[in-house]
Amino acid sequence: MFDRKLNMDSIFHEKQEGSLCAQHCLNNLLQGEYFTPVDLSSIAHQLDEEERMRMAEGGMASEEYRTFLQQPSVNMDDSGFFSIQVISNALRVWGLELILFNSPEYRRLMINPINEKAFICNYKEHWFTIRKLGQQWFNLNSLLTGPELISDTYLALFLAQLQQEGYSIFVIRGNLPECEAEQILGIMRVHQHQRPRLIGEDEAQTSVGTSTSQSQTDIGFGVEDEDEELKKALALSRQDMEVEDEEADVRRAIQLSMQGAVMSNRSSECEVVGVKTSGSADDGQKEGLGEKLTAEELRKRRQAYFDRQQQQAQPNIPQQPDTHPTGGSGSANTGSEEDQQQKSSQ
Repeated sequence: MFDRKLNMDSIFHEKQEGSLCAQHCLNNLLQGEYFTPVDLSSIAHQLDEEERMRMAEGGMASEEYRTFLQQPSVNMDDSGFFSIQVISNALRVWGLELILFNSPEYRRLMINPINEKAFICNYKEHWFTIRKLGQQWFNLNSLLTGPELISDTYLALFLAQLQQEGYSIFVIRGNLPECEAEQILGIMRVHQHQRPRLIGEDEAQTSVGTSTSQSQTDIGFGVEDEDEELKKALALSRQDMEVEDEEADVRRAIQLSMQGAVMSNRSSECEVVGVKTSGSADDGQKEGLGEKLTAEELRKRRQAYFDRQQQQAQPNIPQQPDTHPTGGSGSANTGSEEDQQQKSSQ
């Protein structure tokens, strides 16, 4: 049985160097180091010469021709960018053809994307390849740290997403050259548990680790700055939380006070019969304004009610005799009657 990690390692994947994404796109598509910057530059110069000759047909002394000579090449630049014409001519060497994915001609074919062999995508001078190896699709973007596995279900969604983001997508037609990854992945499928990151993210983590080992002092200053910013952010966050907590406490206190007022009114209705009917007009007006009272007024009213209840309950409390501390009022009365009978018998 093949090792799945070795299966992924068998995929050729050129990572980004400078602005040579067109070179990486072609080599990742063909699964090998087939093109160099010199090769693509030669194709670009050839295209420039062909365009110059066509412009010269209108007269080398014409204004259009002189303007053309003064303009930079549209097929390449000093950064390493190459045009779609360069890529198209490079693929013709291998008998491959580019077809615009969203063109009316291709749409009429109504071909499911999973039945294609590869795609080339371009957006803002960046090129990358999506290719099928074996029975699985892979995103071979040179900006990634490694190949990214794409399921058949996600492929159509991924292409649609790229189109919405402004990418131009081209379908590769023709027979791609044989490669090791095609043979291995044709026997056994692979599973990818961790997707690759962008090279920028990976380099950022690497640079942090390198700078840590080189200079603890510089990192210390950076940490202090980050700590200061973090403290400021936390302080602002605490202020917002305190304001929110205070507002929540006020709302909670008012709610509890209103609940207490309602409970006290219900208790007074149950224990003091006829208060509402026999009350004065002023009491009725106060009850009608209960909802408009503040939390402090509600608390005072509730406290006054409890005071009245306590005063009413005090006269009804029986005075227990000094003797028979554990007995009730019934036992105390029984004991006094027995003492009187004993005195009369004597």
